[in-house]
Amino acid sequence: MDFEPYRGELVAYCYRMLGAFDEAEDVVQETMLRAWRARDRYDGTRASVRTWLYRIATNACLTALEGRGRRPLPSGLGAPSDDPGAPLMPALDIPWLQPFPDARFDVGMRADLRLAWVAAMQVLPPRQRAVLVLREVLEFSAAEVATQLGTTVAAVNSALQRARAALADVGDVVEVAEPDDPEVHAVIQRYMRAFEAADVPALVRLLTDEAVLEMPPVPLWYQGSGDYGLFMHRVFEMRGTGWGVQHLTANGQPALAAYAPEHGGGHRLHTLQVLTVTGGKVAHNVVFADPRVFAAFDLPEQISSDEFPRAR
Repeated sequence: MDFEPYRGELVAYCYRMLGAFDEAEDVVQETMLRAWRARDRYDGTRASVRTWLYRIATNACLTALEGRGRRPLPSGLGAPSDDPGAPLMPALDIPWLQPFPDARFDVGMRADLRLAWVAAMQVLPPRQRAVLVLREVLEFSAAEVATQLGTTVAAVNSALQRARAALADVGDVVEVAEPDDPEVHAVIQRYMRAFEAADVPALVRLLTDEAVLEMPPVPLWYQGSGDYGLFMHRVFEMRGTGWGVQHLTANGQPALAAYAPEHGGGHRLHTLQVLTVTGGKVAHNVVFADPRVFAAFDLPEQISSDEFPRAR
């Protein structure tokens, strides 16, 4: 039995459940091992291999989530800061939401991998989370989900109704334009040029009025193009000009790997930024500085100045 063709979609499923890419990979590896050990007991007349693997993966995710709190973004923990000069103290005791590296797996449509949607999912109890993804995203039948969760069709339908109600406020997350949309591409190119030049006024012109900037593991976040611009001025004042930026995607959204200039020459990886573009402007930027995130995206820690045009 060959389970490898299902690995990518299982990682995406477990990521939606767990909110962490590295944990999702670990759980899928455990799923594959469990399936291999139980392959002689698999009954193809009762379920397809895919359905069977999702049952194993779901149970593994639910076990991993036992007794564990949700993975938030800073904007899910409290009000925005009104001090762009506040100390940047990381909260390393919080299990922050991680981004999903699109280039690692081909999982088809990624609207349901949007950071805002995955963050909202983390508020749901684990079994409701599983029902919502299995029914709404992966389109398993209520009977299949009931079997996967060891419950009844009525219980599945009830859990789905509660999950939908809880996520009603997430609204039009799936309406965010794809990163290869020409308008989105143009906005990102302008944003990259402004960032590389440390041109704060140019950055601010590309923002919506209520643009959000957040930076896990720092629990601070800012709302409004004014505070966004003031904070970016602070960053460029501390780290200088002449940045390098590499364009990629994460969670089905445009993303940037930002490299800060080093005194001795070259650039060092500073952050991974996942942007939401709506109406031709940047509405949200989640800036990650976790080395585990960098590793998931296979980003080099340093890039020399002459290499950077090729990295772009």
